[in-house]
Amino acid sequence: MTAIPEVVGFGMITPVVILVVDELPPHNTGALIRGASEYIFDDAAIVACLLRDWDVQTGLIGTTLGDDPRGRRIVRQLKQKGVLGNVRLSRQIATPLEVDISDLTGARTYFWQREPYVLKTLDSADLSLLAGARVLYVDWYDGDHILRAMDEAIRLDIPVFLNLEHGHADPDILSRYAGRATFCQAVTDAAQLGRESPLAVAQNLLAEGVQIALITLAGDGCLVASQDQVLQVRAPHVDVLDGCGAGATFSASFIYGYLQGWELGDIARFAVASASLKCARIGLQLSPLADVWQLANELKIEHLTRDILE
Repeated sequence: MTAIPEVVGFGMITPVVILVVDELPPHNTGALIRGASEYIFDDAAIVACLLRDWDVQTGLIGTTLGDDPRGRRIVRQLKQKGVLGNVRLSRQIATPLEVDISDLTGARTYFWQREPYVLKTLDSADLSLLAGARVLYVDWYDGDHILRAMDEAIRLDIPVFLNLEHGHADPDILSRYAGRATFCQAVTDAAQLGRESPLAVAQNLLAEGVQIALITLAGDGCLVASQDQVLQVRAPHVDVLDGCGAGATFSASFIYGYLQGWELGDIARFAVASASLKCARIGLQLSPLADVWQLANELKIEHLTRDILE
C-alpha cells in the first residue's frame, strides 16, 4: 500500500550551510566559527524533514534541482529521512546554495540563490501527493508559485498553513495569500523586533478569512488568535546558540499539535517551547517530545478578551 503523507510541504529546495558565530564581524574582517551544520532548506523542506523526527509521515513537492552532486545528495537525504515525493533533477539547472550565519542575539544573516527560472519549476510540479494529506505548508517568499498548490488544497478540503512572515505589510499579498490560508504565521516586522502591534496584525489576518493567526514575537513568544479566542504564550529564557530555523520549528511543532487534536493553548505552549529549545542548540533537529512537554508545562497561557481585536 502506498504511503500517504499527513503533511506536504510545497516550495523551494536548497541545501544550506549554517555557521554559528558570536557576532558578525566588521566589514572585510572575519570571525571564529563556534559551530557549523548542514540541512535541507527552505522552510517547506525544513518542516517536512523536522516532522519526521516525531514520526509524522510527510511529503515534499519542490523545485527542480540540478543533476549534480548537491542535487543528488539532497535526493538521498530526503529518502533517508523518509520524506515522500519525487524530486526532479535536470542537467539544465545548477542546484542552488544557501549560507546562513547565526549570531548569539538569535538573529541570522543569510545569503541565498533564488533564480526565477528555478522557482518557475514549481509551476510544473506534480500536485498528486496532496491527495489524502491533512495539511499543506507553503511560504509567501516563493511568490505566486504557491497559489496553484493552495488552490488545489482548497479544492481537496486540506487546511493550508501559510508562513507569511512580514508579507502582511503588503495589502495585495495579504489579500491573495492569507485569503487562501487556514493557519497563517506572521511576524511583526522583517527583523521580528515588534514595531507593529501583534494584535493589529492578527486582526488583519482574521479579516482575510484566516482561521488561526499566529504572530511570533522572537524572544517574547507568540500571540495566537482565532475568531473566538486570543491568547499569548511568553517564551522561556534560554541561552541562544543558533536561532536559524526557529520559525520553521515553531511551524512544524504547531502543525504537530494540530494533528494530535490538542487545545489551541496547549499547541501554542508546545510550539513556543519547541522553538525555544531549538535556539539553545546548534543545528536543526526537533527535541524529544518529553523534553518539549517538560518545558511547555512551565509556560503560562495568558487569555486575552476577544473584544481586544474589535
